Amino acid sequence: MYKKNKKKKYNIVAIGEILWDIFPKGKKLGGAPANFTYYTKQLGHCGTIISKIGRDVLGKEIIKSLHGLNLSTDYIQVDPVHPTGTVEVILKSKSDPKYVIRENVAWDFIEMNNKLKILSKEVDVVYFGSLAQRNPISRNTIINFLNSVKQDTLIVFDINLRSPFFTKEIIVDSFKLSSILKINDKELLLLRKLLDYRFDNSELDFLKLLIKRFKIDLICLTKGKSGSLLATRNDYFLHPGFKVKISDTVGSGDAFTAAMVIGFLNRKSLREISEAANKLGSWVASKFGATIKIDDNIKEKFFGFRRIV
Repeated sequence: MYKKNKKKKYNIVAIGEILWDIFPKGKKLGGAPANFTYYTKQLGHCGTIISKIGRDVLGKEIIKSLHGLNLSTDYIQVDPVHPTGTVEVILKSKSDPKYVIRENVAWDFIEMNNKLKILSKEVDVVYFGSLAQRNPISRNTIINFLNSVKQDTLIVFDINLRSPFFTKEIIVDSFKLSSILKINDKELLLLRKLLDYRFDNSELDFLKLLIKRFKIDLICLTKGKSGSLLATRNDYFLHPGFKVKISDTVGSGDAFTAAMVIGFLNRKSLREISEAANKLGSWVASKFGATIKIDDNIKEKFFGFRRIV
């Protein structure tokens, strides 16, 4: 069981893919762990990403972009063989982008090393997903890192199902390690089928079953324009969401997760967490790209987060 940390500034690490999202209008830095790290840093905390790039032009451009976003590159490994990851983003629908994800790229080969072992003992939160576990090398590194953290570390699993890059074994093993699970409504349908759960249970009943079976502290179900459902063992809150003019939704879910995790760490109520996370997620969806700069006035006025010095 996760014990909430009383610190006001948290050391948050995300491990997994970093890549270029290739849009029709050009490329943008992407990968859910990178986006999540960016927004935790925007909200005043220590965000660090663990990933791997190729020894190529795109890899050098990622390093330059991370520096420009004031994000550390200390744990970005360089692969001399495999290229930097890219994803083609197809925007046939602004609210439902499609992704063509290149395989056998650098972030498939993240390696455990002494630097990561030391880092694992210093973190308050670790964020991970299923996509970076598609290759056994990165998967073993992620699992080893999670098994190395302190007992009270908050482990956040943003399931992020991308067919065909997941298996039942990957999902179940990840659940067993997780304190928080974040899933969207489409992934919920896939998960019911994958785990052989009945389809006549309500969404809330299904989330409660997962909480009980895997001893998860908090599950968040995001429902697109319909908001979100947060559930714990003894409570839940359904938020209707906010209506905005959508530019694209890339990165909005990662921003939502960052606000949710920080709210949870700061012992906010499910209502307060839902309000802040939905506001930030919808605001990012109203902008183009995954990493949108938010100034201190916006943080305080709309999301309830004061600057942390």
